[in-house]
Amino acid sequence: MSAAAGPGVDAARVALSGVYLGQAPVAVLAVLTVSGEYSTSLIRTTVTAIPNRPAMLSAKALVLAVAVAGAAGPAVGVSLLAAPRLSLAGGSVLRAGVGTVAYLVLVALFGLGAAAAVRDSGGAVGVVLGLLYLPPLLASMVAEPRLHRLLERASPMSAGLAVQATTDLDRMPIGPWAGLGVLAVWSAAALVGGALLLRYRDI
Repeated sequence: MSAAAGPGVDAARVALSGVYLGQAPVAVLAVLTVSGEYSTSLIRTTVTAIPNRPAMLSAKALVLAVAVAGAAGPAVGVSLLAAPRLSLAGGSVLRAGVGTVAYLVLVALFGLGAAAAVRDSGGAVGVVLGLLYLPPLLASMVAEPRLHRLLERASPMSAGLAVQATTDLDRMPIGPWAGLGVLAVWSAAALVGGALLLRYRDI
């Protein structure tokens, strides 16, 4: 079946549009996974139990990724199944669904890494949500085509959500999997930075 509900409309992307808002609680949950321990001083107990701090952060990342994927998978599946004229048998629709779950997992890991680096809940949430939502707003105000395209290709949300596209792929600033790869780089950088600061900084 066609992924389009009408001329110029990407039905799969419309069905999955709830991710724009749904990613915010995922990011907040990820931040609190680390920063909550700092606010209650439980981080000292955790570090005493697991002296290898990067290993501790890796364990948190694994648990968080599994939890987010477990919650996002059914929600994304229901969203696609409930949409008219969409079939999960279509390769592009299935890719959009799987990619959306991966997108939310990467957002969670991004938040976890930011929290390990910043420590403060409010500050980490502000950093993550700012980096997700502000670049698309800036891009919408940029008239210069090359700069606009660069912002679309480099910002974690704009690039990452390209994985939801099922139509007009040749007109997009970045391909679906390449866009998700951009978000993966942001998440990896946050995790590596957070792990290094967690290792060498006093608790």
